[in-house]
Formats: sequence, structure tokens, C-alpha cells
Amino acid sequence: MTDGTTSQGALPEIAAGLKKKRFQLESRLGRSDRSPLAIWFWELDRVLLALMLTLIAIGLIAVAAASPVSALKHSTAAVSLDPLYYFYRQLGWVIVGIPMMLVVSMLPKEQARRFAIIAAVAAFALLFLVPVFGKSVNGAQRWIGYGFATIQPGEFLKPFYAVSLAWLLSLRVKDPSLPVISLSFVLTGVVALLLMMQPNLGQTVIFCGIWFVLMMISGLSARLIAGMGVVGVGGLIAAYFFYPVATQRINTWLFGGDEFDQVMLAHKALTGGGLLGTGPGLGTAKFKLPEAHTDYIFSVIGEEFGLLACVAIALVYLAIIVRVFLRLLDEEDNFIILAVAGLTAQFGGQALINMAVNLQLFPSKGMTLPLISYGGSSFLALSLGVGLLLAFTRRNPYLDRSQYVTKWPKDRPKEIMVTK
Repeated sequence: MTDGTTSQGALPEIAAGLKKKRFQLESRLGRSDRSPLAIWFWELDRVLLALMLTLIAIGLIAVAAASPVSALKHSTAAVSLDPLYYFYRQLGWVIVGIPMMLVVSMLPKEQARRFAIIAAVAAFALLFLVPVFGKSVNGAQRWIGYGFATIQPGEFLKPFYAVSLAWLLSLRVKDPSLPVISLSFVLTGVVALLLMMQPNLGQTVIFCGIWFVLMMISGLSARLIAGMGVVGVGGLIAAYFFYPVATQRINTWLFGGDEFDQVMLAHKALTGGGLLGTGPGLGTAKFKLPEAHTDYIFSVIGEEFGLLACVAIALVYLAIIVRVFLRLLDEEDNFIILAVAGLTAQFGGQALINMAVNLQLFPSKGMTLPLISYGGSSFLALSLGVGLLLAFTRRNPYLDRSQYVTKWPKDRPKEIMVTK
């Protein structure tokens, strides 16, 4: 009787304790939690973050499939690389890059803007040093640093340049007399010149594409936009006649190359697996690709996982672009609109060019597939760019509905007449 009475008396206390713990769990990261982490969680576009993480997961699988090819080609008689050597390295970059992405996404918009501008200045300075102190790999001088700390400044400059250019153009709204258009043209021209000296035609196209997109969004007249288009076409024609790298790649694309042509080999590998692919690790055409783990990883995916997998990846990139622009539908801050558009143009444009090269629709550009291809500088720079994108698209979903937020009509007179 005593034990039964005691156990029955303890039931209310146990129930109360469970209810308290349940309340604590529901309060943590719940609507009532006002901690900085909870506010970030509810303001973050979690759908966009999930899409980015999906690409990273796909990238790890793809690098694991392509790693044996590159490990075999980079092995020597003295040093034999593990077949998954590049996968392990990419996994390390992912472990470093995802926390960087999340930390940057937690920055308030003003701090994110300042961080991007300061980082752009630093990356621009390093880009100037590449012709003097840079390292040459496969005939291209794009890297600077020593040993493990070797980076590619052009990769890091891309997202920071997009945000800095957006900030520069947003000043035009406050003071139309500022020569921001001319200044942006000069800055873009200097960056393009430094990249062409490396040579790096693909990155040059991306920077010019970001500039062109932001010029259109910033409200320039149709005449000026048409003029810029003519200048761009003229630049491509001039590159064809006076830039040997562009001449060789465009000729190969237009008139076809030999049996060892990179684009042709990539196209054969991409279509060799049919709709469903040969299966993980069973591809053979990938062993003929020069850079299977970086520039031509999309072809490796096509051979081993099928064209349907390639279509699914393309749809993920498209979903990211659509999701971002849906977040901008009711955005009123001119800088945020320009910054998000610039970052999206860089991300989507790079993905489009890489896939088009593998499909034999564009000349070879030497460009990675965002968040999927192997590469330390590429992945970390893209992680920072995605972090900025997540920071600028954060918003309080309940702020516009709040009764404490006053919205003034657009046609409200500047002076309010007071009548008795």
C-alpha cells in the first residue's frame, strides 16, 4: 500500500516535469525564443539553404566518382595517390566551408555589406600581385601563396565584387551626379585585364556578365544597354583575333578538334551513360577527360548517373535562381536588390557556362560547377558568396503584418494640414 500510494503521488510530479521539459524544448528556436540564433533561424530562407546543401551533397558524390581518374593521372612512379584522394580533400573543404557559409549568413545586412567591400579590396590587391608572385599551373598563372595556403584571388573576388559593385551603383539613387557608371566600367576593365593576363577567359566573362546584369537592373536607358551589348560583342571578336587562347578554343568549338579535344571528350562521356548511367564507379570514358574532378565533372555525372541526373541538377540550379528572385518581389532596398541579383548572376552564370561547355554548346572555359566541382578556392569562395546571399535574403516574415509598423502611403503629402 505504501509503495502504491507513493508511486501514485509521484505521477503528478513526473507529469509536471515532463511538461516543463516539453515547454523548454518548444521554446528553444520557437516563435517565442528571441535569442540571436532563433531570430537568424526564422529569418533565414531555409528552402534556399536546403537547395545549396543539396548541391554540396551531390558534389561530394560526384567528386568521389571522378577522384580515381585524377588520382591516376597525377600519380607518379615515386608517389601513388589514393583513388579517393581528391574526395577526402573536398570533404575537408566542405567541413571548413559550410561553417563559414553559416557564420556569414548570420551577419546583419550592414555588416555583410562592409565585410564584402573590405574583402573585395583585399582580393583585388592580391589579384594585382598574381602577375609578379603568382604560381603557374598547366600554363596559367592564377594562384598565389605557398603550399597549403595557395589561393586563387579571382575566385574570391567574384562574390565580393558583385556586392561592392551593387553598393557603388546604389549610391546613384542618392546622388545621380556621382560618376558611378564610369567608375564601375573602369574597375571592371582593370579586373578583366588582370584576368586576361593569367590567362583566364572564363572568369573574365563572369565579371563582365555581373557588370552587365547590374547595369540593366540599375535603370540605365535602353540605348546605353544596347551600346554595352555592342561593345561586348566587339570585345569577343577582338579576343578571337588578338587573344591566342580565345582563338584556339573558339576555332576548336566552331570547326571541331581532333580525337583528344576536351569538349568532344566531355560530350562523349556525358552522353555515354544514356538516361540512367552506367552506375557509380563503372564509367570508362571519364578516364579520357583532362580535368574530370573540376571542369568536366558534369560529364562524369552524366556517364555514371545518367542524363536524368544531369537534368535534376540543372533543375536545382534553376530552383535556386527562382527562389532568390521570389524573395526580391517585395524588396524595397535598392542595394539589396542589386547585391542579390549580382550574386545570383555570378552563381547561375558560372553553372550555365560549365554545363554548356560539357554539352558542347560553349567553347572550353576552364570553369568549375558551383558547389559540385572539386577545388579549395572555388568551394570556399562560393561558400562565402552563398553566405552573403543568405544574409541579404533574410527577412522577418511577420514584420509587415505587425500593427506597430507604420506604412506611409506613397502619395502622402509632405506637409500635413491640421484642421480644427
